[in-house]
Amino acid sequence: MKIKSIYYIILLLCFGKTIHAQNEKAKKVTHDFELELEGEYRYFYNDALFEDQKDHFPSLAIRPEYKADWNAGYESINFKGFFRVDVDDERTHWDIRELYYQKAKKNWELNLGLKKVYWGVAESNHLVDIINQTDAVETFDGEEKLGQPMAQFTWITEKFGTFDFFYLPYHRKRTFSGKKGRLRFPVVIDKDDLGYESGAKEWRQDVAFRWKHYFDIFDIGISHFYGTGREPLFVFDTTGNINAFYPVIHQTGLDLQITHNAFLWKLESIYRYADAQDFFAMVAGLEYTFSNIDGNGLDIGILGEYLYDERDELTLNALQNDIFFGSRIAFNDTQDTSILIGGIADLESSTTIFSLEASRRFGSSWTAAVEARIFNEIDDSELILSNFREDSFFRISISKYF
Repeated sequence: MKIKSIYYIILLLCFGKTIHAQNEKAKKVTHDFELELEGEYRYFYNDALFEDQKDHFPSLAIRPEYKADWNAGYESINFKGFFRVDVDDERTHWDIRELYYQKAKKNWELNLGLKKVYWGVAESNHLVDIINQTDAVETFDGEEKLGQPMAQFTWITEKFGTFDFFYLPYHRKRTFSGKKGRLRFPVVIDKDDLGYESGAKEWRQDVAFRWKHYFDIFDIGISHFYGTGREPLFVFDTTGNINAFYPVIHQTGLDLQITHNAFLWKLESIYRYADAQDFFAMVAGLEYTFSNIDGNGLDIGILGEYLYDERDELTLNALQNDIFFGSRIAFNDTQDTSILIGGIADLESSTTIFSLEASRRFGSSWTAAVEARIFNEIDDSELILSNFREDSFFRISISKYF
């Protein structure tokens, strides 16, 4: 009897220590901090189209990141910051890309704060990606986004897919290039001069929803957004002056990707309705990858997409009836060398845009990147793009990671 009692006492003590250790582990907070310092130089080699525009744009950028997680990783605080100093005063800006609390439990996840959310599958134009505002002064292709205040609830099911619900309490305006900057209109647009259709202005309460699932080789997403649009609506008068405002919109989107052997078939389409304008737009195409060529790890992808937008010349990104062609090259080496080359050709005019993006790591904490955009034979009928016809540029950047 005494032996059994001793055994139970020892077992209880061991079990108690295990529970205590698990509790301590759950309470333990882990911290992770990273910092990127970037030096960038952009050179526009054609004479400026408008007065006061510069040709040379050196700049410096800082991108700090911090994450603290606890409860065995089920709860965390996430932060991504951004700051740039540039010759163009409007491109000198800072932003909190992300600062949010995340809690995950079984089949649901909650995010509260500023966050970036990406939707879409296409390469040349991300039609369905509407949650975040574009950081228009940072990149020409619209890939960079501003942090969006939100409450996001995600419900994950095995049979019926994943459901995302968004509450978006605040709208952020897009910034345009300043007086010295390139890729701008004849009249410098101050974002504070852009109004809102809604009387609540930037405080209009917006909502969004997305469902995504996969069936064998099909990955599908269906989304709907109701609120103040991220893209301003431009109206040109007979003298060339620009009036722009942010309309209240309904946007329903579909993104679909089919994976079959080395093929990726892609589709994005939207229907956007507003009192001032409604339209349909789509991008459809494919990507085929030649993998591990000659057994040295080299992958070469061939891309082709068709782009259509009912707005024609009023399309803000000028992609209304165009084809995109390109190639993605991944060397899969220790330096993570990659190249993306491509071009967009308008099917109704001579307008073509060529692009090159490449990056490579060197050393243990350095990365170099180059980018080129060439605007070729831009047709005068392109109401938006014709303002950029002399703005072909070359960009090089070097980043140090800590």
